[in-house]
Order: sequence, then structure tokens, then C-alpha cells
Amino acid sequence: MSNITRAMIMAAGFGTRMRPLTNTIPKPLVKVQGRALIDHVMDRLVAAGVKTIVVNIHYMGDQIKAHVEKRKDVEIIISDETDTILDSGGGIFKALPHFKGEPFFHANADTVWVEGASHALDRLKAAWNPDAMDALMLLASTVTTVCYDGRGDFMMDADGRLSRVPEGRISPFVWMSMEILHPRLFDGMQPGKFSINPLWDKAIAKGRLFGQRLDGVWMHIDRPEAVKQSEEYLAYA
Repeated sequence: MSNITRAMIMAAGFGTRMRPLTNTIPKPLVKVQGRALIDHVMDRLVAAGVKTIVVNIHYMGDQIKAHVEKRKDVEIIISDETDTILDSGGGIFKALPHFKGEPFFHANADTVWVEGASHALDRLKAAWNPDAMDALMLLASTVTTVCYDGRGDFMMDADGRLSRVPEGRISPFVWMSMEILHPRLFDGMQPGKFSINPLWDKAIAKGRLFGQRLDGVWMHIDRPEAVKQSEEYLAYA
């Protein structure tokens, strides 16, 4: 099993779909079952052996910084995007020096799930193959995910290799905002604002984007009513 001890949590976004909850607090601090979303994510990462977590901030960043720096079980590094929000790819690129050329977990600050028969991040680490992969995504079932009604994100073949969903098709898999990335995915990029999506497409073209299915249940918490529905599910999980 790969020894991945560093992670990045994306916490700079505006959380517009979560308004009015995010009018006064940033989305990562919205609580589900009495615990901030970002703490649910950090708890999973720490349990998987992560020792250092980089958190990027922009919208209401002071609140997030004050909150995460209270953690005593993991080293917190703040990647400050207060002046200019850099989007998913640019935000990671700015933080790359903290990963020292090694693979790392990449997660959004709102990914919450119920474990299945095994621990998802331990399975992800066990499946990680840096010789064959630039990214390994954790995927959830579109059928069992709580509060999700989309068409899926990726197609997955028998070897776990991913491709985009063709026009007019649907996929049984949705990316649940958690993955392992290798820094080489960003080779050739320059500092600035950019999305990670074109880099995923580059990895797909090279056959180096892979996925692994969650054997538990993911909560798609993207709007206020999803908080209530997720809490109702978690109360009985």
C-alpha cells in the first residue's frame, strides 16, 4: 500500500448554491450532524494516515483559517488565495511545492460518505500505481448517492481506466470529489487561474486517469436541502 501522507482540501469557493447558508459562513464550515463539512473530510484523511493538509482559502478565508488551525491531529498549511481565486487547477498548482514531488490526496471540502465493508481511502491507496496513473479518482454510484440526480461524470472500463461520458449517454459513476494526484499531471502549466478539467482530459488521452468505486454511500451536499437529507440518511446509517 502506498504511503501517502499529504493532502490538499479545496476550500476557496463561494458556495453560491448553498445560499442562504453561505451568506454568513463559508461552505466548508456548514455543519452536518453538528460537524463542519471540512472536518468530516479531515477526519477521513487523518484516519488514512495523512500528516499534513494544505487548505486553500478565498471566500471568508479568515473563518476557515481560524477553524482548521484548531486541529491538533494534523499539520495545517494555508494556501492563501485572498487576492485572486485560482480555480481548481491553479489552486493546486500554487500549492505543489508543499507536496515535494510526491503523490497526494486531493479533495473538496464538502465530500461526506458512509463507509462500506472497507475504508475507502485505504482501498484507494492500495490501488494507486504511480507507474501507470497520474490520477486515481474515488467514484460513487449515481443510483445510491444521496441528493444526486445528474448523468454521471465518467465511464470506467474493466481495468478501472476512465473516459468522459459520450454525448447522449449516462454513466453509473460520479466523481465524489476525492482522488490521488501525482504532481506530474501539472507538468508544463504556469501559475494563474485554470481548471483541472483539461488536465484530466490530458490524462485520459494518455490512458492514465483511473477510478475506483466506493463501496459505501456518498452524500452530494450542494444545496441547503441536501444538508437535511444527508443528516436524515446519516442518522440511520
